[in-house]
Amino acid sequence: MASLTIRLARQLKRIAITGLCLIPVLAGAAPAAPIDQPATPFRLAQEGYRYEFPRDHGAHDAFRTEWWYYTGHLKTTEGRRFGFELTFFRRAIAPDQVETHPSRWSVDQLYLAHLAVTDVTGQRFHFRDRISRAGLGKAGADATRLHVWLDQWRAESSGQSDQQKLEAKADGVALTLTLTPAKPLVVHGERGISKKGAAVGQASHYYSFTNLTTAGNLTIGTETYRVTGTSWMDHEFGSADLGADLAGWDWFSIQLADKRELMIYRLRHTDGSSDAASSGTLVFPDGRTQHLSAIDIQLIPLDTWTSPTSKGTYPSRWQVSIPSLELSLKLTPLLADQELRTTRSTQVTYWEGAVDVTGAEQGKPFKGQGYVELTGYAERIEKKL
Repeated sequence: MASLTIRLARQLKRIAITGLCLIPVLAGAAPAAPIDQPATPFRLAQEGYRYEFPRDHGAHDAFRTEWWYYTGHLKTTEGRRFGFELTFFRRAIAPDQVETHPSRWSVDQLYLAHLAVTDVTGQRFHFRDRISRAGLGKAGADATRLHVWLDQWRAESSGQSDQQKLEAKADGVALTLTLTPAKPLVVHGERGISKKGAAVGQASHYYSFTNLTTAGNLTIGTETYRVTGTSWMDHEFGSADLGADLAGWDWFSIQLADKRELMIYRLRHTDGSSDAASSGTLVFPDGRTQHLSAIDIQLIPLDTWTSPTSKGTYPSRWQVSIPSLELSLKLTPLLADQELRTTRSTQVTYWEGAVDVTGAEQGKPFKGQGYVELTGYAERIEKKL
C-alpha cells in the first residue's frame, strides 16, 4: 500500500495540480473549432451545468480534479500586513490504478494542501505543504457542503450559512480565520463552464467568493497576531486535459477600493502567446458580472524576478488593461520571493503572492489589492488539469 501511495505521489509530479484560477488575456486568434477529448472514466465539465448550493460547495468525486483555493490580505490594528494562501486539492485516481480488492486502505482519492504566509512587514515568506489519501479519516471532503480537510487543516461551513472557517498549522505557521461573504458568489465563464481550450469538455466548473470579510488569528513562530482583512475563495472542478502546446498559466484576483473585483486568467502557449480560451470576470459593487474574453484584456509584464532556488524567471510587475472600460492597473508584488516549491505534495514549483494595485479609470486614480499565480516558469506544466 505504501508503495502505491509513493507511485501516485510521483505521478502527481507529472500532473501539476496547482490552482486553476488561471488567467488569460492577450490572445488574438479566433477560437478553433471544437475537437474531441480522449476518452476518460471521469465526468467532463460541459455546458448547461446547474449549480445547487450548498451542495456544490462540497466535493465532486465524479470529476478528476478539484480545488478549494483561499487567498487574502490581513493586517493587525498596529498596521502590520500579511498575505495568505490556503489551498486544498482533490485528485481522483483512475479506476484501472485502484486496487482490485478495495479495503479501508485503498486509494481512490488523494488530497493535497498548500499553506503560505507573506509577512509583508517582516519581508519573509513562509510555506508548508501536505499530501494524504482519503480513508481512515485522514483526509476527505463532504459531498453536500463545504467541509474539506487534511489532517488538522480544514475549510468548513455549517448548515445553510456561507460563512467559512479556515484552520491550518504546521512548523511554526498557523492560521485560524472566519470568512463572511460581503457579496454573493460569482460563477465564471459562460453557460456554466469556464473554458480552458477548444476541445469538447476542455473546461471546468468555476465559481468564487470575491469579497470575504475576514478575522482571526495568525501565528508565525512564537508570535500570534489578531488580524482582520479581506479574502477571496475559488472552487473549481473538471476532468479534461490541457492543450499540449500550453506551457503554463497566469491568474489574477484583484479587489478594487470601489468594491469591484476582477478575475483574469491567461493560458500561455510555449511561444509565449495567449490562448484564445483565456478569459476573465469583472464583478460590480452590486454583484452583477461582466464576462471578459481574451480580446477584452491586455496583460503586459513590466519587470522580471529570478528565483535563486529554482532559477525560474517570473514576470514581477504587470500592467493590466481593459481598453473598452478605459481601465488600466499596475500590479506590484509586496515581496519578490513568493515562490512555492511543493516537494511534499504536488511536486510543482510556482509563484503565488500578494500584490498592491494602483490604477486609473477614465483618468481617475484608485487603489486596490490582489493575488497573482504564475505557473510554467520554473518548469513546464504537464497537460493534466
